[in-house]
Amino acid sequence: MPIKIPNNLPATKILEGENIFVMDSDRAYSQDIRPLKLLILNLMPIKQVTETQLLRLLGNTPLQVEVDFIYTESYVPTHTTTDYLTEFYGTFAEVRHKKYDGFIITGAPVEQMPFEDVAYWEEVAEIMEWSKSHAYSTFHICWGAQAGLYYHYGIKKYDVAPKIFGVYKHHLCVENERLFRGFDDEFYVPHSRHTEVRKKDIERIPELTIMAESDEEAGVYAIANLDKRQFFITGHAEY
Repeated sequence: MPIKIPNNLPATKILEGENIFVMDSDRAYSQDIRPLKLLILNLMPIKQVTETQLLRLLGNTPLQVEVDFIYTESYVPTHTTTDYLTEFYGTFAEVRHKKYDGFIITGAPVEQMPFEDVAYWEEVAEIMEWSKSHAYSTFHICWGAQAGLYYHYGIKKYDVAPKIFGVYKHHLCVENERLFRGFDDEFYVPHSRHTEVRKKDIERIPELTIMAESDEEAGVYAIANLDKRQFFITGHAEY
């Protein structure tokens, strides 16, 4: 089934070239199907690359998915034009009255800064709090995962050297987890980060479950809270 995206989004041509069925807003409105509503807070500098990576995966679902993109008002990206953001993105203020089936918070190239020193931290924290009542499930990626674990559970991140960079072997720590349906017991995931969260800190929080990890230096990979409405993913499966 198709993913519904804003009219004229540049990623459309890339996805169509990969035979992924996308549908613009005009065509979607003509169909009498209740789509899954998904919000993406894209914190990456080059928005189009991240859009394409995520939409490529979402295009594999059998459901119709309606996607809204937002960016932070407290920090305007320097690698994406204002015209692009105006045409294809909204702000938190414009969507805060809505409710979503799913919410994705991407990574960001600010991992070596303390969270409170990030220009848009207060806004991201407000959005994460909002997500608890306005998104059925939230999927945090890389820095987004570290930010979510810190905001919701007080789990710190730590610098690592050298940088964790590469494709690492992982294994499942739980059985019959729907998020990993179809996975082998061992699988590979790319990582690219200068910081980590530590297993012992996560294990101190009874509301959290480690679902997958690496025996190599990549460490913990996937964490979920008890009701499976918050997922924290330290790597980049979308790569």
